[in-house]
Amino acid sequence: MKKILILGGGISKEREISLETTKQVNSILKKKYKTLISEPNENLKKNIQKFKPDVIFNALHGRYGEDGYIQSVLESLKIKYTHSGVLSSFLAMDKAISKSIFIKNKILTPKFLLFDFKKQKLNRLIAKKVKKKLKFPVVIKPINEGSSVDVFISTEKNFLSNLKKLKKYKKILIEKYIQGREIQVAILGNKKLGAIELIPKRKFYDYKAKYSNKAKTKHIIPVSIKKSQMNKVLNIALQAHRILGCRGVTRSDFKFYKNKFYLLEVNTQPGMTKLSLVPEIASYQGINFLSLLEWILKDASLNR
Repeated sequence: MKKILILGGGISKEREISLETTKQVNSILKKKYKTLISEPNENLKKNIQKFKPDVIFNALHGRYGEDGYIQSVLESLKIKYTHSGVLSSFLAMDKAISKSIFIKNKILTPKFLLFDFKKQKLNRLIAKKVKKKLKFPVVIKPINEGSSVDVFISTEKNFLSNLKKLKKYKKILIEKYIQGREIQVAILGNKKLGAIELIPKRKFYDYKAKYSNKAKTKHIIPVSIKKSQMNKVLNIALQAHRILGCRGVTRSDFKFYKNKFYLLEVNTQPGMTKLSLVPEIASYQGINFLSLLEWILKDASLNR
């Protein structure tokens, strides 16, 4: 493996995070390999033909990079790529589908409702339904965005006004808000890599809490829970990784409340920025950033 094309940027709302991941990944890999950074645009095929990479490192985040779209493009171009494949990326990115899969497999996840702007009316009846089925507060979010983009914790009072803000999306996930501790788990292939706890200074672990130094989110590792609890959350994350058919590295987001772990979602393209959690978990386990990236690259293939 000598040439690595790093795919970054894109057109999702997570473009800036993808560019930061791309920058960090490239800064490490270029010391040992020949690298090229490419946007997933009309020049991608040309760049691949000219550069002839051995592997494509997928550093995209969000829609079109993490939802099976670019994976299907890379499959058609017959170039080995990293992270999860077409179907698993699609399943994990669609929060409604993935949560239904979790429920079917007896994995605890917050109760939820779907709201379709085309089929349902935005009025007090929906607020009544939510109050009856889920009780307030609730979390409202798009079904296929990442990095806590356009996520609101809503009370009965501001529910409808927050829902209106998301009208640009076709479907919205309305999820029971679970209090408790934020614990995230990294899986590397079939290995339970480890966990980290986050204590945000903000209302919750939102976009700014994830990516801004100024947010001063506390990262706690090792997580202060019983050994049996740690084993449980690691096992749930590995189970979720497997039932979605994920490959490479994933990060699962949990809420820990009243001795129960609630799985919120599985991220198939976890960030690789200076504040990202997977490199931090790997580092705690004695795996430096280069070793982590090389494992991901060696795992690359087609038909993922």
